[in-house]
Amino acid sequence: MKYLIKNIAVVNEGKTIYSDVLINNQRIEKIANTINLPANAEVKEINGENLHLLPGCIDDQVHFREPGLTHKATIASESKAAAAGGITSFMDMPNTIPNTLTQKLLEEKYAIASESSVVNYSFFMGINQDNLEEALLTDPENVCGITDDGLYFNNDHGILANYPDYLEKLFARTSILTALHSEDDSIIKSNTDKYKKEFGDNIPFNHHHLIRTEEACFVATQRVLEIAKKHNNRLHFFHISTQKEAALFEQQQNIRDKRITAEACVHHLWFTSEDYKSLGAHIKWNPAVKTPQDKEGLIQALIDNKIDIIATDHAPHTIEEKSGNYTKAMSGGPLVQHALPALLELYHQNKLPLHKIVEKTSHHVAEIYRLKERGYIREGYFADMVIVDLNNIWTATKENSLYKCGWSPFENYQFKSKVMKTFVNGQLVYDTGGIAENTRGMRLKFERDR
Repeated sequence: MKYLIKNIAVVNEGKTIYSDVLINNQRIEKIANTINLPANAEVKEINGENLHLLPGCIDDQVHFREPGLTHKATIASESKAAAAGGITSFMDMPNTIPNTLTQKLLEEKYAIASESSVVNYSFFMGINQDNLEEALLTDPENVCGITDDGLYFNNDHGILANYPDYLEKLFARTSILTALHSEDDSIIKSNTDKYKKEFGDNIPFNHHHLIRTEEACFVATQRVLEIAKKHNNRLHFFHISTQKEAALFEQQQNIRDKRITAEACVHHLWFTSEDYKSLGAHIKWNPAVKTPQDKEGLIQALIDNKIDIIATDHAPHTIEEKSGNYTKAMSGGPLVQHALPALLELYHQNKLPLHKIVEKTSHHVAEIYRLKERGYIREGYFADMVIVDLNNIWTATKENSLYKCGWSPFENYQFKSKVMKTFVNGQLVYDTGGIAENTRGMRLKFERDR
């Protein structure tokens, strides 16, 4: 199917221009002030007046829970939610069951996605202290990278940021992009023990950021940074959550020149420690949602290009798993459907320019991971794009949520902007409330030299 989008505001590469855009055979065929086709051309025309066209969001950190945890989510269900939220590509974490710690298990996840995902996909190879040789076999052209994120889920040893000797060994040998979760386990354990003595298992949820503190994040991030700089690795930090950490990262003119990059997540840009009182376990994430000062500091770090991209860390649990006391309620929550609308709220609040949102959710993700022919609205590139109406008020409810877990921390929030249509490889996958169930995304491909 050919699509001709007429007279739409295209937000791309730092500017907004009014153009026609022709989509043909998976790709963006033409961008021009006016595109006229023969009267008998087989094309579906879309009126873009008063709408904006953005590159599809590329989310480099999701937990879609398949295999092994499909009572929470599946690749099929969460990819549909992603499409409804304007996310056209995702990169999934290895803390499924079994953990993705072998090349065989990695390829099994790709096989599931090829049959069920309506958006594009890639999967991280997991790394822990026991599978270094297997992880080093990962193909950088066909896999987004290696990571330890989430593996503490079933790993008594903790995350790699706490093992500098192992990181030295890893960074000395790996050439593929490595992405890490950085918190200090010893600080978190000490704080947990302190508050358990005071409250038992009924620690107030507003103490979560007093347990997983700024110090726990800063100490671990600084430790990993110092080791990585010695080896000049391609290292990416997931979910930076504090202003103090953000100050550790360097500004650099060209994103492709940065060897060490970092991201912020939507929940750390939206919620603060003041929200625990009303939302409790619904905003319990690791790293924790921090103070209002941290939230504003992260937004400024995005503007200053110290933090390079925005992700979701979409990590659904059932409502039962998010219930109960502090020690029982699991950390994480669903976000892919509401991430872009939430970021557009920051635009309406004059906190993030529209072109900066596009840069951090698409352009820079493509550059950091060296994605081939994605992340921009350019002729010849894959037609991964989202049409948004910046003036279309709607309310997030259980009924219009597509997450399998059936809840959202944004429930009852009234958004000013709405995702209207999402194209994935030129296919209209999401159209004002409906999903094209039979469409399938593609496996993402990367440049070998990263």
